[in-house]
Amino acid sequence: MGSHRRLVSSGFDRGATVLCVLSAAAAALGAVPAHAAPHDGTRAEVDRLYQEAEQATQAFDKAQEQADSLRREVSGAQDHIARQQQRINTLREHLGSLAGAQYRAGGIDPAVALLFSDDPDDYLDKAATLDRISAQQAGQLRELRLAMRELAQERSEAAGKLAELEKSRQAVAVHKKTVEKKLARARQLIDSLPDAARAAYDRASRDTRVDLPDLSGVVAPDARAAAAVAAAQSALGRPYVWGANGPSGFDCSGLMQWSYAHAGIHLPRTSQEQRFAGRHVPLSQARPGDLVVYRSDASHVAMYVGNGRVIHAPYPGAAVRYDPVGMMPISSVTRP
Repeated sequence: MGSHRRLVSSGFDRGATVLCVLSAAAAALGAVPAHAAPHDGTRAEVDRLYQEAEQATQAFDKAQEQADSLRREVSGAQDHIARQQQRINTLREHLGSLAGAQYRAGGIDPAVALLFSDDPDDYLDKAATLDRISAQQAGQLRELRLAMRELAQERSEAAGKLAELEKSRQAVAVHKKTVEKKLARARQLIDSLPDAARAAYDRASRDTRVDLPDLSGVVAPDARAAAAVAAAQSALGRPYVWGANGPSGFDCSGLMQWSYAHAGIHLPRTSQEQRFAGRHVPLSQARPGDLVVYRSDASHVAMYVGNGRVIHAPYPGAAVRYDPVGMMPISSVTRP
């Protein structure tokens, strides 16, 4: 589905003939023109580092999403624990008041109290009240015991979630360090190039390709897809920022999530999850707004806009831009 030869035979991408001669390494960098790329050995290494950094970025995004979810769960659990503790305190106070009333009104043997009472009818009324207090007290004692058991269970569960959150935070830190190391190494390689080659490479990265391609006759299939495409187009020229989902910067899956949020649709955070966030369709049937997922590990994603073009956040140092749909091997097309 993602091979360039299939793209040519389908007649889907009018620029596919040119794409066929691009190397896989150039594709990994978002179809940087071959003449503008670094020297072959350095270029291949930079391509590899950027691809690995993008894989690590998606892992970072997933870990960050899990940490955020756990953080919300822990916060909710702590709020509920606080409310449960307040309820227990209130029950204890009420039980204390009932016990005090019982002591003051019925602190002697009932037969003796009746024998010495000046007004037996009044005593019997008080005794009936005490019986009701005792029944209420017994019910609230049961309620108190249940509330305390529930509180102990909730505290145990919250402690477990806090432990999970700490593991998730550690995973975020590991993935962040992995991304930063690979990007730093890629930058070192680029900086080691001769001045002319480095300048050409930087010019290619800064090429935002924001000029609207030929989209004549292209119409989004529905209002939601149109809103998502419009949002993605509004982000053209904004920088790739790994781990970001807008509005000032994006990684590849962050741009898709942000764009579809403008259409009232919540997409998962990572490209691997976005791959399954809808119905798979053949590339030949792609429509504006469809998600085009790249590489066998689904580590990159773009939005199809029509006439063989996508919008995406390519790689560090490059801005959100248009590129040919066949810029790298396609693994699936998903219609949210």
